[in-house]
Amino acid sequence: MLDAVDAVLVRELQRDGRATFQALADHVGLSRTAVRARVQHLLETEVVRVVGIVHSAVVGTGAIGHLSITVAGAARKVAEALAQRPAVSFIALTAGPHDLVAQVRTRDDDALATEVDELRRTAGVRTAEVFRSVATVRDAHSVVRDLGEIQLDDIDWRLLQELQRDGRAPYTRLAQIIGLSQAATRARVVRLMRTGVIQVTGLADPLALGAAELGGFGIVVSGGLRQVADSVARQDGVRYVATGFGRYDIVGQAEAATRAELVTVLDAIRTVPGATIRESWHHLDVVKESYAAELPDRPLLG
Repeated sequence: MLDAVDAVLVRELQRDGRATFQALADHVGLSRTAVRARVQHLLETEVVRVVGIVHSAVVGTGAIGHLSITVAGAARKVAEALAQRPAVSFIALTAGPHDLVAQVRTRDDDALATEVDELRRTAGVRTAEVFRSVATVRDAHSVVRDLGEIQLDDIDWRLLQELQRDGRAPYTRLAQIIGLSQAATRARVVRLMRTGVIQVTGLADPLALGAAELGGFGIVVSGGLRQVADSVARQDGVRYVATGFGRYDIVGQAEAATRAELVTVLDAIRTVPGATIRESWHHLDVVKESYAAELPDRPLLG
């Protein structure tokens, strides 16, 4: 567990991965030098990783499937095999109605269908039921708003590639890479973040923040779907909510410090008018959680 100051620093980096050391120092009441040392230690020990997460419309991964998987044999072995596939962004061993849950991101529905077929052919996979996500209502780590009209050039593209590798890359280094002044480089990075093309955030070790329990839930809805989804997304402890088609109307994830607190989060969801939890499951071990994407050779927008 982190001390109080480090916990605040991690939360601030989750909110803004490129927050300056001075801004962080002002927030926690320590010197800039002390905060720099703390942040560097957090990064070196991988308590937090600061990365740039590129909007799905830019990356070309707008088709998202959530898979509920049953297996024959050892579930971990199957999970590790599935985790090797680049399109699988999340996979966890679960206790509940299925053995594994996974998230798959592809460019379109045809590619999603092909990827799911490949997953079903993996040794040990018995069944794979798909929930096709239509709209992401909340994602603690990704940009979910519409982009609108965005023009990207090759210099923007190079910045996205660098920020995806290191979200806190200094402007001096970024400027050298793209061949512009620091001021021009900063202006481009700020534009990319403000428009939602990329979100620079800290990916923290949940155990370090006291979030030792992670669970999922599938909801069926009576009444207006989006209104219910928005209400569920506002509940404390809910970190992911998506609407779509399949066994449920909504799928989501919740986190908590203890199992009892996780139950409290699920109970709060049950109080949302129009929401009925059809199934819930406990994540025993997260085998893969990745927000990095292989960027196409050229921008898909512009």
